[in-house]
Amino acid sequence: MFGFTKTSPRLKRLESISLFRGLTRRELNIIEMMLHERYYLAGEVIFDAGEEGQGIYIVLQGRVGIFNPDTSPHALGEHEAGSFFGELALLDDDIHRTSQARAMEDSSLVVMFRGEFLQLLETHAVIASKISLQLARHLGHRLRNAALAQGRREVL
Repeated sequence: MFGFTKTSPRLKRLESISLFRGLTRRELNIIEMMLHERYYLAGEVIFDAGEEGQGIYIVLQGRVGIFNPDTSPHALGEHEAGSFFGELALLDDDIHRTSQARAMEDSSLVVMFRGEFLQLLETHAVIASKISLQLARHLGHRLRNAALAQGRREVL
């Protein structure tokens, strides 16, 4: 059949992730080739506090908890399919994880490492700028929520 291309199940999942909002199908195909799929069993540690941040993790299936094992056994936050975490590692080459990420159920994730993101900046600047804009929006939203949680009305 001419004119039709088969879409991989993983590509369909990537289309629904806010980080990739605004990317064309062609751009998503380029991103898909840069992602590394990882599988974790329930209870398995994805990364530990203190480890060097290497990249961003995107949850395709399952649930991941963010923990500070030094202060509480309870999750500080949870990430489900479509969400992402560890994004600061894309932006800073001297970042260390402040928390532990652990699969709360069997989970499928994809990772984009910092080196690949830097390569994307050089080879596909438009795609990298679209992703950077989504990262900035996401981080701004987190900053506003943190300020509101501390009782401040506005964020400088």
